[in-house]
Amino acid sequence: MDRQLTMEFVRITEQAALKSARLMGMKDKEGADQAAVDGMHEQFNLTPVSGTVVIGEGEIDEAPMLYIGEHVGAGGEEVDIAVDPVEGTNLVAKGQNGAIAVLAIAPKGCLLHAPDMYMEKICVGPRGKGAIDIRKSVTENLKSVAKAMDRDVSDLTVVMLDRERHEKMIKECRDAGARIRLITDGDVVPAIDCGIQGSGIHMCMGIGGAPEGVLAAVGLKCLGGDMQARLVPHSEDEIRRLHEMGMEDVNQVLTLDDLVKGDDAIFAETAITDCSLLRGVRFFAGGARTSTLVLRYKTGTVRFVDTVHRFGEERPGVRIF
Repeated sequence: MDRQLTMEFVRITEQAALKSARLMGMKDKEGADQAAVDGMHEQFNLTPVSGTVVIGEGEIDEAPMLYIGEHVGAGGEEVDIAVDPVEGTNLVAKGQNGAIAVLAIAPKGCLLHAPDMYMEKICVGPRGKGAIDIRKSVTENLKSVAKAMDRDVSDLTVVMLDRERHEKMIKECRDAGARIRLITDGDVVPAIDCGIQGSGIHMCMGIGGAPEGVLAAVGLKCLGGDMQARLVPHSEDEIRRLHEMGMEDVNQVLTLDDLVKGDDAIFAETAITDCSLLRGVRFFAGGARTSTLVLRYKTGTVRFVDTVHRFGEERPGVRIF
């Protein structure tokens, strides 16, 4: 993909974040999500790609825009698009940290068309690459990653969604001596954070959404990290959908290269509310300021983009708040 597209995708997540952030703390998660969808859709119409949404807001009868299978872009290179206009709608509605607008792009046919179901995941950064095995116990994985990172298990910080289904995993982490950070929503952010040295996050594990798993996989691949996953169907219909994907073994372990094929991918996330590595949208008179992380696999670049947006008529000077 043309490297100049990188900044085009940044503009898309920025617009989604700007529009959604207006509803921060308003207890309107549907409104915040729709605002972000509108922002992304408008910007995609100006972006020189021929994109197909493979992970989006839902099926065509569930989502008026950015639905799975929708074609977006102003024309150009054919790409697959995974998008979550607001990862953490509850966080925006409550004005809590950790909400982002996020998308991932890869050449056509390179992203797993993950159905909207649960996925078991384990994510690590570059120093833990090759040290994880989702088929092994939590304790075995902690010891393996700690050894690979040349530290003790007690030095590791693991992020998990605070859910009843994770009680056993949480207890095993604690018994092994690892530190735990429990989050209420949004597991893409910590999955990406564990790929960046100095973030203070070393592993992200547990069961969350499969679409979010693909988004995290793109980011981790760009960062040189590692991830394994297994889809977790809860009904005969979900099992049927897996078989339609060509996945006969419902317990198949998906590697990073299964989730994201090829040697080219771009990941972008713009903070709506404050995150560990990014600041949320900050409004001021006549404008706003956004913080974005954008990654490209082919070159290994990691960019933190700090943007000041001026609304309405052009004003002299730039105000930084």
